[in-house]
Amino acid sequence: MFTKLNMSEFALGDPVSSASGPARNPWDLDRSPGTSSTGSGAATAARLCATSLGEDTGGSIRGPAANCGLVGLRPTWGRVSRYGVDGACWSIDTIGPISRTVEDCAVTIGAIAGYDPKDPYTKQVPVPDYRQALTGDIRGLKIGLVTEFLDPQQSGVSDQTREAVIAAAEVLAELGAELREVSLPLGAMSGVIVRTITHTDRVSLHPDWLRERPQEYHKNTRVAFMAGNLIPAQAYYKAQKLRALVREEALKALSEVDVLVQPTSAGPADLINLDSRVASKDQAKAALAGGSFRAVYSLAGAPALSILCGFTSPGDGALPLALQIGGKPFDEATVLRVAHAYEQATPWHQRKPPL
Repeated sequence: MFTKLNMSEFALGDPVSSASGPARNPWDLDRSPGTSSTGSGAATAARLCATSLGEDTGGSIRGPAANCGLVGLRPTWGRVSRYGVDGACWSIDTIGPISRTVEDCAVTIGAIAGYDPKDPYTKQVPVPDYRQALTGDIRGLKIGLVTEFLDPQQSGVSDQTREAVIAAAEVLAELGAELREVSLPLGAMSGVIVRTITHTDRVSLHPDWLRERPQEYHKNTRVAFMAGNLIPAQAYYKAQKLRALVREEALKALSEVDVLVQPTSAGPADLINLDSRVASKDQAKAALAGGSFRAVYSLAGAPALSILCGFTSPGDGALPLALQIGGKPFDEATVLRVAHAYEQATPWHQRKPPL
């Protein structure tokens, strides 16, 4: 059975812009389930479905997975067909699963991956049996811990998230992986880069609507599209050049290790803010910086998976925290293998939202 799920208007990542009203996080109904695939995260966490699909441009699979304590996989760009998708950015958009377990995620990606003649950007790369990769054995794998995203001053990561991710990396080391520190200096710029590219591309798909029917957009969407329409060509060009540098940096790091690990987000799910405006310049800058955690893999076109790795303290709501595992292009199997080994070695996936 298939059903429709809630999402941000035009997938712009605003949790309050949906025509159906904001989706709620099953772990705390006052908090966001993440964007833009809001309904996919909320419905899967609430046990309304066994698995779901999301669309990830700047992180809209991994964000909901992180907020809702799920497994969310952004596949390699070109691994899954986007035929029929209302696109946001043709060179970054990716379809992937949001699931309750790594095995569910492996089954789902196995069902949707592969070349599609209706999408000329899908690659004719063999699709492995992803379930066979879930051996639980990661001995000898090289795992790079990205240091920039664990620096509170540089990335804004919360103390509880930082501690949970470091503890998760230690679990992987105990399972026999070789852990080493890796640096991605350009990673902190990824949020600004991806937003510049995607907002410009998104608004270019229907400029007539913005001029002729602006009142039909949600206020936040209208403001975002108008801002995208004002981005000068020089800024867009510079963002594309920086994107190439981020990709080069990430792929170089991945040539030296099997996977990279880091937080998926700076912290747990935010409270839903129903105020339709940007409150301050600092708020906007924080939002852009927060997007960098996930945007680095979007810009690299590489697979990345978010998995539950702990919870905030009970006094802070006992909310999910998430580990992100990034891999080489078209090597989702290794990403899933590492995620499954971690999942089976820890108790986090056994907890359910207090519904």
